Amino acid sequence: MKPKIVTIGVYGFAEEAFFQSLLDAHVDTFCDIRRRRGMRGSLYAFVNSQHLQQRLQELGIRYVYCRELAPNEELRKRQKQEDKKSGVAKRKREALTDSFVQAYEQETLSDFDAQAFMQQLGEDAKIVSLFCVEREPMACHRSLLAKRLVHDLQLEIEDIKP
Repeated sequence: MKPKIVTIGVYGFAEEAFFQSLLDAHVDTFCDIRRRRGMRGSLYAFVNSQHLQQRLQELGIRYVYCRELAPNEELRKRQKQEDKKSGVAKRKREALTDSFVQAYEQETLSDFDAQAFMQQLGEDAKIVSLFCVEREPMACHRSLLAKRLVHDLQLEIEDIKP
């Protein structure tokens, strides 16, 4: 049986609903693909690295940090500038700019080996979540990674939203 990929962001979720969504999807492997593993403020403190890892462990979900799949600071900065130009707050963004998509695909995914990635996760990884912060999958690089996994490995993808 091929693994299944789910994508999830934190914006819009309350803590218990976030973790319940992972359980409802039967996630066994949680891939954190953020560059920074902390959130400002108390609203989303439950996805700060230590708290998140502890809670996932309690739920029997393996945590894997994949920083190499996060966009670099320059790329993040460019998207932020584009958001500012168009008057869209990060939490309200619905899609990435074409320039971000092209740069992420070139800088991060051009050397990405989907088969090696899945092998690294191991045979026990049956339902793998790709996690970042944006509510809308198309507003986040996780959608680009998911698209690549679909293309290369013909994996099933499901987006979990609040």
